[in-house]
Amino acid sequence: MTTLSAGIMLFLIMDPLGNIPFFLSLLKDVPPKRRRRVMVRELLIALGVLLAFLFGGQYILKLLQLKQESISIAGGIVLFLIGIRMVFPPADGGGIFGKPGQGEPFIVPMAIPGVAGPSAMAALLLLTNSQPGRTADWVIALLLAWLATSLILLSATYLFRWLGESVLTALERVMGMLLIALSVQMFMAGVASFLHLNV
Repeated sequence: MTTLSAGIMLFLIMDPLGNIPFFLSLLKDVPPKRRRRVMVRELLIALGVLLAFLFGGQYILKLLQLKQESISIAGGIVLFLIGIRMVFPPADGGGIFGKPGQGEPFIVPMAIPGVAGPSAMAALLLLTNSQPGRTADWVIALLLAWLATSLILLSATYLFRWLGESVLTALERVMGMLLIALSVQMFMAGVASFLHLNV
């Protein structure tokens, strides 16, 4: 996997366009002057968590005695479930991460799992374990994906007014379909590696 393709995969997993309505609903009770600060804080927390998984991924796998195939299959399943919820959102309107809470959000659910979700963590664990010598490439891919996600989310109010909820919903479902395709590929790669097959 190239650095660019890894960055695109992480960007799709973070799903910034699909998160715009959810993030705006979380921030509706926050004073307008604090919204940007809260958003920047949560994005930085998410980046810190993802970097920790990127650099500590191999140690986590060794500690838990997990193999690359297990991470690939599990990551594919989680990614598939998130993609399904993006394409077919729940009827209660709670979005991918459930209904928003009250007050100013802190870490949960904006940073985790909003940006640094389980599928992003699993993808980073898979990248570092499959090609551990390319950590610098994966850092660049993560930073590019995070930067693009941050720019979109920090412009959430403008994009929501400009594109409208229907366009954002359509884009989220398209990204969900791409995530489903990625999840199937990740799952098949894990099964093929476990069975020593060439896919």
